[in-house]
Formats: sequence, C-alpha cells, structure tokens
Amino acid sequence: MITTAKRLDIIEEYYFSSKLREVRQLASEGKPIINMGIGSPDLNPSQAVIDAMVLGMQDENAHQYQSYQGLPELRKGMADFYQNNFKVALNPNTEILPLMGSKEGIMHISLAFLNEGDHVLIPNPGYPTYTSVTNLVGAIPVYYDLKEANNWEPDFEALEKLDLSKVKIMWIGYPHMPTGARGSVKLFEKLVAFAKKHNILLVNDNPYSFVLNDNPMSLLQVEGAKEVALELNSLSKTFNMAGWRVGMVLGNAACIDAVLKVKSNMDSGMFYGIQKGAIEALKSDQSWFDSMNAVYKKRRVLTEKLAEKLGCEVYKEGVGLFVWAKLPEGITSAEKFIDEILYEKHIFITPGTIFGSNGEGYIRFALCVKEEKVQEAIDRFAV
Repeated sequence: MITTAKRLDIIEEYYFSSKLREVRQLASEGKPIINMGIGSPDLNPSQAVIDAMVLGMQDENAHQYQSYQGLPELRKGMADFYQNNFKVALNPNTEILPLMGSKEGIMHISLAFLNEGDHVLIPNPGYPTYTSVTNLVGAIPVYYDLKEANNWEPDFEALEKLDLSKVKIMWIGYPHMPTGARGSVKLFEKLVAFAKKHNILLVNDNPYSFVLNDNPMSLLQVEGAKEVALELNSLSKTFNMAGWRVGMVLGNAACIDAVLKVKSNMDSGMFYGIQKGAIEALKSDQSWFDSMNAVYKKRRVLTEKLAEKLGCEVYKEGVGLFVWAKLPEGITSAEKFIDEILYEKHIFITPGTIFGSNGEGYIRFALCVKEEKVQEAIDRFAV
C-alpha cells in the first residue's frame, strides 16, 4: 500500500469541500436546498469585462504560455487601481505580482518565508486556510484572540505577552472574515508598529474592501508599511470574478521577488483572455460598486431579518459579503444548530466554529443568494 505524506496527518479536507458534498447529496434527493453558506458571488462581471476576455481569446498569442509576472498592462491596471482607490503608489514592475486568486498567495508567501518550526500568528476566528497552509509547510500556528468585546480587533497587550521570538508571519484580514469588522487606519498603524518592533512579516488579506463598505482601506496606506507588510487582494468579490481566479500580492520589491521565486516554479502563467478581462474590470468606476452594493444592501436587510427570525443577534457593524450573528442564549453548539436547520428546513448556513474556537456561538450567512430565495428561507420558518 502506498502511504500518504505525514503532512496530511495534521490537516483536514477544507470544510466547504466536504460539507458541500453533503449539501449536494441532499439536493440530489430532491430537497429544496437554499445555500447561504459559501461566499461565491452569484452576480456577473460587467459585460465590458466579458467582452474584453472574449476578444482577448482571439489574439494570436492568447493560447501560449504567459509571463509568470502577468501582462505589463495588468500590473499597471493593478497599480492604478490602488492609486485611485487607496492613494497607494506601487511600482507595477517590482511591487505587484498577479496571482491565480489570492488563496494561492497564502501558500506562496508561506513557502517563501517560513522554515520548519517557525511560528505564525493566526487570527481566531479567521480564514481556515491560514492554519492549513502553516501546517503544510511545517510551521507552527499560534492563535491570537479576536473577541466581539474588542470589536474583533487584536488585543495588543495579550500579543506582547506571547513568546514572539520565533514568529515570522502574522496574518490579518480587514474587513475581517468572517465577522465583517471594518478595521481602521489607527488599527493598521498599531499593527505595522508591532510588526516592525518584532521583525514580523505582516500580511493583510483584503478581498472585501468594496462590498457594503463606505471607507475602503489598504494596510499599505500606513507610512512605512511596505517595510514589513504585504497585502493580498482579489477580483473575486469586488468584480464578481471568483471563478476566474485573479488576485494579486503587493509590497516591497524584495518580498515580491521572493514570492515570484516560488510562484514561477508552480505555475506557467495566467490565461491571456482572463488577464484582458481583469484589466477591464480594474478600470471600473464608482458606479460599478454602487450598483453592486445596492443589490447586497437589499439582501443584507432580508438576511438580518432571517437571522433575527432564528433568534440570533446580528453584528450590525459588519461590512463585506457576510452577516455574522450570535446564536440565541442557551444554544451550545453552532454546528448542531446549523445541521438541524439544514435537515429540517433545507437551508445551509455556516457555523462559526470552522473559523476557530472564538467562532463558537456564532453563525455566518453569505449574501450570495437572491432576495426571493432569502425571503423563501424566512417563509420556511413561518410554518
């Protein structure tokens, strides 16, 4: 028998990979499933983006291998996007690297900077991939608490009490997933100062800035942030292009070059047509965000109504693609709570526990379901 690598002993299959099999099985049995669990936008990219991709496919070089660094005009588009929206100046030739989705950037950054035994600060609750990738590369996760009482922001006094001597990377993500906490420039300034003090690479995962958020921010807005920080961003949520797999990592030239060394050994460039579509998306003006958010705003109102129908208390300050809600008093298991709803009402909601122990007592709804379906979900609790 061929045995698997030992690294697989310390990771599990991604929650949504396994849970969605169960959800699909229920659907195949004729159950009228409403999936409010996963943040995969159901809205379309703009027609201009689709047209640019289709036209790009007809280019005589479209079907060849592409540059590991992406098209120069794609990097320029990303630089312009950051300048126009965040007032952050980036050199498109040395400080930006397009990625096939920002999720792969988590792996590339970890491979570029972590040695076996290094420590990694990971938010609890937070994106589960930070932990799985840390384990895959042989580093050690060290969790720092985010609590509602502190507006889902780090407790710096508690951080300073940790043994930070082996910490190499600190993962953050604001607007925060899963809670929707906004963050602030003041918070970013404190995080940059903390990273400088302890010689830690600070990485902000920033795909939700333009969803239901009237004040988009970048960690790189902080003076001196580039010295110790990288930022990941994505077109998935901002431009409804999750399946296209277009992201980026931004930061100082030395760090970007280190990530490129890994990336260039793991893929052979992004499809030309996708890059041309991404270039067009990055040109979008405020009207694009306004129209998208008008849809999400209506969905959020209904989703909050559904959460309250379940007896949950909604985190009203949240922004981004999700609604985060505290379970009713006396409910001890988020997973049991959502499973009962799945089996009895055929509605799939994400338990907060998949994001860490501090997610116990909470559930998360995605705003990727049409209004009529959210209303249908509400109506299922009327009988």
